This record gives sequence, structure tokens and C-alpha cells, in this order.
Amino acid sequence: MSEDHESPEPLEGLRPDTKAVRAGREGNDTALAPIIWTSTTYVTPSVQEGREMASAVGPSHFYTRYGNPSIKAFEDAVAALEGAEAARAFGSGMGAVSGVVLGLCSSGDHVVTQQQLYAGTQMLFQSVCPRFDIEVSFVDGRVPGAFAAAVKPGKTVLVFAETPANPRLDIVDLDEIGSISGPVTAVDSTFAPPLIQRPLTHGVDLSLHSATKIIGGHNDATLGVVSGSRELLDWIWGYAVLQGANASPYDATNGLRGIRTLGPRLRQQSDSALRLAEALAEHPAIEEMCYPGLPSHRGFELAKRQMDLPGGLLTFDVAGGLEGGCRFVESVRVAQLAPSLGGPETLVTHPASTTHISLLPEELEAAGIKPGTVRVSVGLEDPADIIADFLQALEHVG
Repeated sequence: MSEDHESPEPLEGLRPDTKAVRAGREGNDTALAPIIWTSTTYVTPSVQEGREMASAVGPSHFYTRYGNPSIKAFEDAVAALEGAEAARAFGSGMGAVSGVVLGLCSSGDHVVTQQQLYAGTQMLFQSVCPRFDIEVSFVDGRVPGAFAAAVKPGKTVLVFAETPANPRLDIVDLDEIGSISGPVTAVDSTFAPPLIQRPLTHGVDLSLHSATKIIGGHNDATLGVVSGSRELLDWIWGYAVLQGANASPYDATNGLRGIRTLGPRLRQQSDSALRLAEALAEHPAIEEMCYPGLPSHRGFELAKRQMDLPGGLLTFDVAGGLEGGCRFVESVRVAQLAPSLGGPETLVTHPASTTHISLLPEELEAAGIKPGTVRVSVGLEDPADIIADFLQALEHVG
């Protein structure tokens, strides 16, 4: 490696868009594109050096479950954008969530979380945690003070929030979460990646993402990532090595590629989502429109305070209940019916039938999910085409 490229350029003082382009380049030498390190195993020069790597945190040239140069580049880029000391990548968003919950909590501990959650996370709290004698309290995350009021001093180990929440985009006050002392605080910020909001700057301890979604941005990487202090990440790394839900070098490289276009994608998707929400808000076939960029949204003022952009996701309730919702999602032509989000294509999802199908009727009601609820991930198409497509699809709703 040449002398001029031994260390990465300093990122301090750079604006977020510039960081997104420049971060994660350590070890690239003069290559502009990320280098994919596919090896699972590396030669150790001596027994002593092997011993040192086996007992170190995150060695990148030892064994890929412990660390990998390609995965580290992705982790470094996310940490730089989050303003974190360190990050750990996982094989999926749920790998990251379970890594935090089970890595920090033990039998007899208590967790506070919210009713408005991605169903996979909710099932982890409802079904898995009780098996380990981890008590979980669910609160309405939209109510000021609800999280802090549910904390049990000396027993609560983790406060876990999700904002904007899946699928109705409910907003939780990050300053409130960050001000809770005692337990570790964590926020699933999947719907608002670090060019939109940065939970750590509000005093939150850990920021989590399903990077499969907006961070990856191209529907070709399955990733999760957690960012925070070096001390907390070292602890989580210790559990993650045993958990084994490590990221693939290929997916990490695709995630890093996604980060480099994150700013332009988010701005276009936010602009298109706002135009779509405004165009449909008063449509007679739409019972309720949920978008943080509209003044009618319950969390509008809070979103303006803690989010730099309203994001590319919106949710609405179609008239006609289950039949109306199904007719709509099956009638779109430009948009496509699929369960994920954050990619270049506009996707429509029927949460009650897919992402939240594991919830009981009363749990769906508590989460605000109705039979006619539709979640939309706005892509990079011309917004006029998306609007026209949705208007024609709504004609099929009786």
C-alpha cells in the first residue's frame, strides 16, 4: 500500500452527504469501489498472534464470524453517519434486534417497549423473552412520559423504541427516550436512516436498522446494524459471535454502495411521498392518511423537530376494509405488491396479511392496523406516474 493511502481521510466537519460518500474506505488503497473480502479464514503468522486475535474484539483478518474487512467498511460508514464510536453488522434486521435484546438482558430482567412495533420485534418480545424469564412491558409510544413511567428502577435493563413505527409511522420523542437514566436505551430507526435522524445525538445509547431496507436501498442485501458507544458495542459483539448472525461480506458491500447514494435517494423519495400523500389525502376512498410530512399527522410537530426529512414511507386506510385494501394493492400497475421497503421501486404492502400477520386481531387493533391499511414505500419513479397509478387503482375500490 502506498504511503499516501495508509489511513482514511478524516470525516470530522464534513456534512452528512459527504460523509456518506467518503466513509468506509479504509483498506481500499486507491480503489474507488469497495473491495469484497470473501475469505472466511486467514493465516495467522504465529501462535501468539493467533491467540491475540482470538481474544480481541472484532479482528478483521482472523475468522469472518469475528470480523471481516468488507463488513468493517460497512460498519465504519454507518458509525460515521450515526456519530457513533462503533457499529456491528448482522445478517438481518432481526439479527440486530435479537442481538441487542438477548445480548443485554438476562433472566429476571425487565424491558420497556411500545405497542407500535414491527411484528417480528413484537413477537420476539412476546414469545421469546418470556422463555428466558425476561419481563416486557408494552406502552403507547405516542403518549409523553409513557416509557419513563414504565421503568422499574434496578430491574429495567432495556428501553426499546421504534420511530417512525411500522406501519403507521407513529413518532416517538427521541429526547424523551435519551433522557431516561439507568437502563440502556435503544431505538429502531429503520424508517429514518441517519441522514434523516440520528438517535444518538438525542442521548439514546443504541441506534438500530434493518439495513436491508433504506440503507441498502436496492433490494439486494440482507443486513442489520447497531451503532453506539465502543463499550456497549464490545459487549454486544461478544454475544453476536456466539449468536452467529453475522453479515455476509457481499451484503455488507452492497450496503456500503447503498450508503453512497443515500442522500439523493432520500430527498427524492421524501419529495415524491409528500406529493403522493397530498394528492390522496382527500380522496373519498382514503379513510385516513398517515405521513409525518403532513400537518394532519399526529406526530407532525415532533417529526419536524427530530427528522431532517419526512421520509419515503406513507400509510393509509382504504375504504371497504379488507376487500377494499386487497383490491387496491392488486390493482396498481407501476407500483408493485411486495413486503419490503426502501428500494428504487414503489412498493405497496398489506400489513395485516404480510408483515404483521402473526398478530392477533386485538394486537392489530392496538397497533392501529386495520383490514384496509396499506403501507407504501415510495421509490424513484416519476411522482406523476405514481400518483396516476394510485388514482387508477383507487377506482377499483368499491
